[in-house]
Amino acid sequence: MENLLQAFDIPAEKVQKQVDEALAGADDGELYLEYRENEALVFDNGRLKTGNFSRSQGFGLRAIAGEATGYAYADNLGEAALARAAAAVSVVKRGYQGRYAAAPQGTNRHIYGDESPLNQPDFAAKAALLQKIDRYLRDKNEKVRQVSLSLNASFQRVEIIRAGGAQMRDIRPMVRLGISVVAGKGSRLENGFAGCGGRQNFAAFLTEANWQSVADEALRQALVNLQAEAAPAGRFDVVLANGWPGVMLHEAVGHGLEGDFNRKKTSAFSNLMGAQVAAKGVTVVDDGTIAERRGSLTIDDEGTPSGRTVLIEDGKLVGLMQDRLNARLMHMQPTGNGRRESYQAAPMPRMTNTMMLGGDKEPAEIIASVKNGLYCVSFGGGQVDITSGKFVFECTEAYRIENGKITAPIKGATLIGNGPEAMRRITMIGNDMKLDSGIGTCGKAGQSVPVGVGQPHLRLNAMTIGGTKAG
Repeated sequence: MENLLQAFDIPAEKVQKQVDEALAGADDGELYLEYRENEALVFDNGRLKTGNFSRSQGFGLRAIAGEATGYAYADNLGEAALARAAAAVSVVKRGYQGRYAAAPQGTNRHIYGDESPLNQPDFAAKAALLQKIDRYLRDKNEKVRQVSLSLNASFQRVEIIRAGGAQMRDIRPMVRLGISVVAGKGSRLENGFAGCGGRQNFAAFLTEANWQSVADEALRQALVNLQAEAAPAGRFDVVLANGWPGVMLHEAVGHGLEGDFNRKKTSAFSNLMGAQVAAKGVTVVDDGTIAERRGSLTIDDEGTPSGRTVLIEDGKLVGLMQDRLNARLMHMQPTGNGRRESYQAAPMPRMTNTMMLGGDKEPAEIIASVKNGLYCVSFGGGQVDITSGKFVFECTEAYRIENGKITAPIKGATLIGNGPEAMRRITMIGNDMKLDSGIGTCGKAGQSVPVGVGQPHLRLNAMTIGGTKAG
């Protein structure tokens, strides 16, 4: 792997000396180096709308003293920029004398390849592929009115240098395809969306079977919504499908189990370690070690190897997601969840691939158990209050359940509730846990990072549904 220290205009030993001096007396900290290439194509209304390529590199230097963090960054890998950053972060430890933390334990594990997805195929071939997908969808159904496609790829190199000379490196490829279809019947228009992604190269990612499957799913959803009736409002038993509906678990529960919110006691789960916070049988894990998944990391952005952290086990809160700073202050161990958007930001506790594990019920059995309820297959946007746990999620594909059978599709439904309370309303857990297709992005404190979500089919009793007609 190429050493990013070579990008500096000063010798590596001089960079290390500057880091050692800047972090002397601190409790923790590091020099984070990053090189990134991004490519984005948008195909809309039958033509290539935009095609962008960008390249960036820079460093972030962090010193931690107690709870205080000093952070400085620059895109200039020069001696003067590094010296200014060192002077800036040193202010946080003025008059403070800490004991510098030990480096993360190294690992030889690597869970994705190191080939850049920007190299093959070339830009023209990618644009031609998007045109092919557009034509495929328009030829497949006469109701297709508009097709919007996005194809994104990135290639990231990171290097983490600590005082004393410890170094950790990673290479991170990423690809993502998004397909949006508008179908029409008379004056009515409805949308469907599907996508896929992961830490792969394009040869493995964009096979014809793969993109056709995504295109078919987007079209199917649009055609279903074209037949949908207004959603009822009221209290209903709800069945959540497997896979992408795990985004509700991510938002309504996952964020509340990140270390910083719990240390500051601003989470709905604060001070509940060991308590029953969900129905028995509910087990939730965050796992950054799954090969080639969108949320996976060989090491996090502090150099800690990613792990599999059990958060809720059989309904009891047993773990939190931790970066190094919050783990130290809470007398816990880092879990490999210290993540940052880029060299311009300090890391914080963030999810990787967060999922609920499967139970023992067949999906058909779960649906058959509901007399009058809703079957929620996909979610769009949502809002969550971390402190209270309250959430609102928009259902982008949903159906009525009547006497144990899935009947009419509905539109305009919103699922309303409280994260911890919703976890206690789970009464049946399917045996079909599935991860999403690799499209998730998580925002926190202005930073966005790629993530994965997943769950099996679930039954939740007496949930509040917002709709446009009485239930």
